[in-house]
Amino acid sequence: NSRSSSSSSSSSSSSSSSSSFDHSNVLNIPFTGRKRSLIEDARRDREVASASPGPSPCGDNLVFEEKSGKVRLSVLFALKNEKNAGFFNAGKVFETFEVKLLHLESRPGRQSKNGLSDDLEFFLKCEVPSSDIDIFINSLKRVADDVRTVQDERGKLPWFPQKISDLDKCNHLVTKYNPDLDRDHPGFSDPEYRKRRTVITELAFNYKHGDPLPYVDYTAGELATWKEVYRTLTAIYPSHACTQFLEGLQQLERECGYGEDKIPQLRDVSAFLRGRTGFQLRPVAGLLSARDFLASLAFRVFQCTQYIRHSSAPMHSPEPDCCHELLGHIPMFTNTEFAQFSQEIGLASLGASDEDIEKLATLYWFTVEFGLCEQNGAVKAYGAGLLSSYGELLYSLSNEPEYRPFNPAETCIQPYQDHTYQPVYYVSQSFEDAKNKMRQFSSTIQKAFSIRYDPYTCSLEVLDDVSKIQKVLGHMMEDLKILHSALERLGQN
Repeated sequence: NSRSSSSSSSSSSSSSSSSSFDHSNVLNIPFTGRKRSLIEDARRDREVASASPGPSPCGDNLVFEEKSGKVRLSVLFALKNEKNAGFFNAGKVFETFEVKLLHLESRPGRQSKNGLSDDLEFFLKCEVPSSDIDIFINSLKRVADDVRTVQDERGKLPWFPQKISDLDKCNHLVTKYNPDLDRDHPGFSDPEYRKRRTVITELAFNYKHGDPLPYVDYTAGELATWKEVYRTLTAIYPSHACTQFLEGLQQLERECGYGEDKIPQLRDVSAFLRGRTGFQLRPVAGLLSARDFLASLAFRVFQCTQYIRHSSAPMHSPEPDCCHELLGHIPMFTNTEFAQFSQEIGLASLGASDEDIEKLATLYWFTVEFGLCEQNGAVKAYGAGLLSSYGELLYSLSNEPEYRPFNPAETCIQPYQDHTYQPVYYVSQSFEDAKNKMRQFSSTIQKAFSIRYDPYTCSLEVLDDVSKIQKVLGHMMEDLKILHSALERLGQN
């Protein structure tokens, strides 16, 4: 493929560093394929959802399902004035079905023909075990009048985390131990490697938010694999990686022990990132589902593996490993603009439909994993899938693939390639430009509410009523007063 005409200037400017692309050099590096990318997982979830049976008898009103197996439900019912017996009987129904009340209010019932009414109407929001919904409603109808379910504005949306500790529930792995399941995995026939993987992934399975990040005492063989990867990739980073990546790697070498003789520990790297851009790391046992992985980015949390690829294939891994995470991803998370861009993708995913999750996973693939950018008239790599794969990094900056300008509406439907190198790469003018385009694209995703991230509490606020919005505006006004005061003082000086 040739580059598109829209990026022909980029082609000529970068030819001096990469036009002499050596096919034989890359062909000597085995490409074992990528297993279950985010896009493929998101597409599978969408197809499963579209093939699922129809709704329950209660219809669209009973759909905000928690991962605990409960459904969020809004109910209206009336009680006749019978010396409070009706209310107590309703309470027994709530107790029987272990209903969790989230909100309850009462108001005078509809007026009778004589204009007077002693009846009360109740409105409540609650959580009900999903298996008990129909029998709960029928039981309530026996003790109350005019029982109606009211559609929650979030009704048709899947569960999503609203505080950082909820990420403990975002643990759906696409595969558990890839070497145990995949005969094509380089480590499948190595029982010692598979045993070692089990030990390391168990640390992630047992991790809960607030625990110290687990420490891994890497073996001599694992350190040797890391050393080969680190030495090979860092040799070509100066000519192929973007400036932000190079600066981030230098900071990590100074502050976190990055180097060819030591595999950095997540605990040290996470503490450093949190002080730089607010991002932090969380150990993960393997490749997460697209929805769970993207949701973590909304909280500036990056799910990070700790095991390393098999020594027989050091230059490529079919799945995420610590070389891919620590070398490919982490240096970019030291950059404020890139961190904001990554969080934008995460925030956009919360409550999104399966179709939109697939689009966002595709955007993630062609940016955070395989993105290119223009710098000083040349094209450079910032995607982790490129920066952790020697062969594809060389290929992506050769004259072989096609370059297209980053446009989320186009990028989100671009077919991806998981069996060989990408035929098409998207080039961003800057991370600021990419972030603004991502925000604009996110605004086109249909939702019944907006979300605001609170960095102080690491939680999300669903802006689904006027009072919440007014509260946020009040905080913003206070911040504007501080800025106005600062400008006045500068003027006085």
